[in-house]
Amino acid sequence: MRFHKFDMNLLVVLDALLTEKNITMAGEKIFLSQSATSGALARLREYFDDQLLVQVGRKMLLTPLAESLVKPVHDLLLQTQSTLEIKPTFSPKESNRHITCIMSDYTATIVMPDVIRHVNQLAPGISFEVLSTDNSPVEEMEHGNADFLLMPERFHSSNHPYVELFDEEFVCICCKNNPDISNSISSKDFFSMGHVTAQFGSSKRPTLDSIFLNEIKKERKIEVIVSSFNMIPISVAGTNRIAIIQKRLAQYWEKIIPIKILPCPIQIPKITWILQWHQYRAYDPCTLWLKDIILSTAKSKCVSNKMPQ
Repeated sequence: MRFHKFDMNLLVVLDALLTEKNITMAGEKIFLSQSATSGALARLREYFDDQLLVQVGRKMLLTPLAESLVKPVHDLLLQTQSTLEIKPTFSPKESNRHITCIMSDYTATIVMPDVIRHVNQLAPGISFEVLSTDNSPVEEMEHGNADFLLMPERFHSSNHPYVELFDEEFVCICCKNNPDISNSISSKDFFSMGHVTAQFGSSKRPTLDSIFLNEIKKERKIEVIVSSFNMIPISVAGTNRIAIIQKRLAQYWEKIIPIKILPCPIQIPKITWILQWHQYRAYDPCTLWLKDIILSTAKSKCVSNKMPQ
């Protein structure tokens, strides 16, 4: 198909080239041979009267024109994909959609298992892929690599629709057998004892409680840094260290390992967790159906601060 003398089939190749900045990798991404991808690049260069990709040392860099094309070309393909996926009617029992969700291991532990079980009962053909938030979640969604984000509201994008799921508060945890701590901990002891905390991804993104303590200029004695929320209570058990963690996750692990939940001596604001999806899927019946399932499941599990037995 040609539009204003442009072969629309080349859009997919152009998007891959602009994303990968490498002819071989772009070809592999869209299942084209290197020679076919090179041929498509030659046609694109002729149409735009621009090199698009230029060799600089061992790398290929985008020209200014190519840089200006990255977002509109990707958005056009994503909107086309979203449009083609929309069906006049949606039957959960007949759907075979593959749904990708990005969330922390906290949400994957507390909310997602019940969502997957619920969907399996109503729509057994729908499959899930749960990815971590190590990279840039909003960018992943905007690039079409995720159907849903489950994340704290402060990190959401104002360009896409979302709903609030629940509020969460923070607690302090210690080993249940720690002889130096009874049923509470003073602010003085809190800052003098060793802490376990988490950081995420190659950029070592801190937890929300760490961000808050940094904002109020309070410094903890960090002795252990782990890469997931679930590793925090595991790393506290059997030691004399303490940690700040989400209350529901603490209650989850309290039933499994010897930890004790204590009120946090530092008042840390509650966080609101949200569910977000791409604006191009705002009218997709499957997306809207799953949104309602996730929302109802989260609210039924998290209506109070205690996990269901």
